[in-house]
Amino acid sequence: MSQSAATLSSTLFDQVRFVLNETSHPGNVGSAARAIKTMGFGQLVLAAPRAGADVLRDPEAVALASGADDVLANARVVPDLDTALQGVSWAVALSARSREYGPPNAEPRESATMAVLHAGQGEAVAFVFGSERTGLANADVERCNALVHIPANPVYSSLNLSQAVQLIAYEVRMACLARERGDVPQAASVASVASLSSAEEFQTYEALATRDDVEGMLVHLERALVDLDFLDPDNPKKLMTRLRRLFAKSHLEREEVNILRGIAKHILERKIRR
Repeated sequence: MSQSAATLSSTLFDQVRFVLNETSHPGNVGSAARAIKTMGFGQLVLAAPRAGADVLRDPEAVALASGADDVLANARVVPDLDTALQGVSWAVALSARSREYGPPNAEPRESATMAVLHAGQGEAVAFVFGSERTGLANADVERCNALVHIPANPVYSSLNLSQAVQLIAYEVRMACLARERGDVPQAASVASVASLSSAEEFQTYEALATRDDVEGMLVHLERALVDLDFLDPDNPKKLMTRLRRLFAKSHLEREEVNILRGIAKHILERKIRR
């Protein structure tokens, strides 16, 4: 591998974080650290682990990390999922069940390709895994850009948390290596990149809005809709949830987010002038 290719690969891998939300068992934390290290990743974030920050020193976690002690020791423990996703451009929720509302569905390989598309622009991406017993809550899934279900044996589809992490880490590794080779992405069901006809176009694809950009816009837009009396805050129904899904499908560029925020700002200012 050339020095430039090695640098590209390192940069891509460094942009990917694996987030475990409300994990219960210390052994799964250690196993997850081992799983991502075997695929070349090092960013592990624990959002509100049931055992608290002490989970990083738990004997079971340390034992099952088995050589990935550095990943475990450097794992970040944060109070909630929002904090874990700060600065993330593309977030993928992993769930064993489908949801009536929420972000669009994607296959594991498609989501990995889109994650690497963002990582190639120097943006942070995240794969979010729920607790062992209850998985991710609907509100947590809605914070993400895509929802992935691992198509396991329908007769016996029970995957251990660290096994799911390992499978996704493998797919992301393959996507990183494919980008390194200059292969064209195939992720049309997740975002409109199917028209990209060459690796060169893929390399220069315009930077997309980050998750934080979109979250800020949604808060701004919600305030404007309330001021217009279009949204009743006491009876919101599923309006904002549906808008989240709409914008996740659209996969907004930063300029488009700025336009929507400008509209919201104008609505709020016009209301004040009246």
